[in-house]
Formats: sequence, structure tokens, C-alpha cells
Amino acid sequence: ILREKGFGVEFPNYIVDVKKDPVTGDYTEAIQFQCLDRGGVRVFEGINFMSRNPVMTDVEMKAMHQRAKDAGMYPFGASEEQMHMVARRGEDEPKIDNSWQRMWHAIGVDKVLELLAESIEDGGR
Repeated sequence: ILREKGFGVEFPNYIVDVKKDPVTGDYTEAIQFQCLDRGGVRVFEGINFMSRNPVMTDVEMKAMHQRAKDAGMYPFGASEEQMHMVARRGEDEPKIDNSWQRMWHAIGVDKVLELLAESIEDGGR
């Protein structure tokens, strides 16, 4: 279990499955599950399929879905029908710096999210 921050909140990140290169032993794929409960209510649930390969074939994706299913993750949203592919940016593309991001920083949304994370972590004391 790793602790991860996102959207101003810190949550547990469970590494559910990994695939290794049979020659080098390097990790090539991973399946992660995150969830956050507060007061007995699940407020966040996330599933990530991650690959070092920027473009995955349908066969590779189906294999990841099967590993997620074998790990018991389908009830939490890991089926092909419940997930969507997030487009990757090219490595050579410029850093994203648009008017929305500048506005969020200017009005302090990033700082409010950090305060929210701290509040959640200390139980709202």
C-alpha cells in the first residue's frame, strides 16, 4: 500500500497486480486501486491500468481487464464497459500551461485543496 495525493486529498493506493518483463525483470504494467472512506461512506474509488508502453493493443488491454477480474475488481468498476482510456500526451509536447491553470493558481484553488487534504488527514480537528 502506498499513500498517494490527488485532487487535494491523500488516499491509500493498493498495487493489485504487476507484470514484469521476463528478460529484464522490470515492471511493464501495473493495476492500482484507490478508495477513500469517510464516516462509513465511500467518497472516492479509482482504478488505474498503467503501462510503460504508450500504445497498448486490444489484446494487451483485454489481458489487463482479465487480471483485474481475476483479482476481484469488477464490482468496483474495472470491466471494459465501466472504464475509459485516458489519452496520453507525447513526451515531446510542451508543458501544459493554459489560462485555466493560471486562474486556479491565481485564486488559490491549489492551496484550498491542500488545506482540505490536511483537514481530512487530521480528522477535521
